[in-house]
Amino acid sequence: MKFRPCIDIHNGKVKQIVGGSLRDQGNQAAENFVSLQDAAFFARLYKEKGLKGGHIILLNPPGSEYYGKTREQAIEALKAYPGGLQVGGGITPAVADEFLNAGASHVIVTSYVFKEGKLHYDRLMEMVAAVGKERLVLDLSCRKKGNCQEKEGDLRGKQDYYIVTDRWQNYTDVRLNEDTIRELSGYCGEFLIHAVDVEGKAQGIEQELVEMLGRQRCNPVTYAGGVHNFDDLEKIKTLGRGRVDVTIGSALDLFGGKMKFEEVLRIAEL
Repeated sequence: MKFRPCIDIHNGKVKQIVGGSLRDQGNQAAENFVSLQDAAFFARLYKEKGLKGGHIILLNPPGSEYYGKTREQAIEALKAYPGGLQVGGGITPAVADEFLNAGASHVIVTSYVFKEGKLHYDRLMEMVAAVGKERLVLDLSCRKKGNCQEKEGDLRGKQDYYIVTDRWQNYTDVRLNEDTIRELSGYCGEFLIHAVDVEGKAQGIEQELVEMLGRQRCNPVTYAGGVHNFDDLEKIKTLGRGRVDVTIGSALDLFGGKMKFEEVLRIAEL
């Protein structure tokens, strides 16, 4: 298990938000923390600590009045730590080179590939052609919902994880399970998976999801969502069988939480 740092940028500022509260209309989100430091500050810190594979997420859509400021923050962070950070949020084949040339090691994609609730393999292949499989991270962030296809006689009230898009606001019809991960592993270098229902709440992880991710042996995978103490780190290490990397946001002292950054680094390396 490795610790993967994050830089979430919303309305031109580094923030920690409650993931499920994000709304494009009005550029709204419930905020846990708003940093006085810019994104490049955190990028330099991660570089100093030798942390690679972290991610920058632009939380404003390209049409937002704040997108320009958010993008500027992301570009400055990439320049501060060339080759050390991935970037996602509104990535398409047309703009991917801009971020890669600025210093991103990988681009992270969801909404371009999962369009209007469907997985479009033609769009996926466009992204692979544009950046190469090895530099593409698929963000399979997910939320639970009831399975409306359950037939009479099957378990009632069953809930599955479904991939969500458009800054976690819209469900797709694609269930996130081991078969999905196995199938998509041939098209990307890594996976990033936010458990959106607990993202930003710092009240505990989605243990069922982490356990499922730990069973797959395909590509590197990073889990984000709900980590609130060091017991959660140990659970991820155990349930994920040491194969699942972790991101910590609101619970980290860098972002106003109680988990000491240096202690997280020490435990993640054990």
